[in-house]
Order: sequence, then structure tokens, then C-alpha cells
Amino acid sequence: MAKKAFALRLDEKMLSALQRWADDEFRSVNGQIEYLLHEALKKAGRLKPASSDEVEQD
Repeated sequence: MAKKAFALRLDEKMLSALQRWADDEFRSVNGQIEYLLHEALKKAGRLKPASSDEVEQD
């Protein structure tokens, strides 16, 4: 799966909280944000089921 980069602006408190959470789960902040977005999209039914060619991110 190809990934695209984009700028994300967060206030310092939010970034700090994300950094602590990511550290607790042994992820980078970027990885934590990807994980949280993936889980939220899955929960909301906004993601298509993964094909057999794709690897699940859980």
C-alpha cells in the first residue's frame, strides 16, 4: 500500500499526550496516529475489508 505524506498541526499538549501514549505502546508518534485512525475508521465501518493480498495492521 502506498503512503502519502501531509502536514498535521497539533498543539503542544496534544502532541505531548500522543508522544506519551506512543511511548507506552512502543510506537512512534506517526505510528500511533496511524493506528488510532485505522481503529477509528474500522469501528465506524469506513474501511473496506482487507483483501487477501493486504496485511492487517492490528
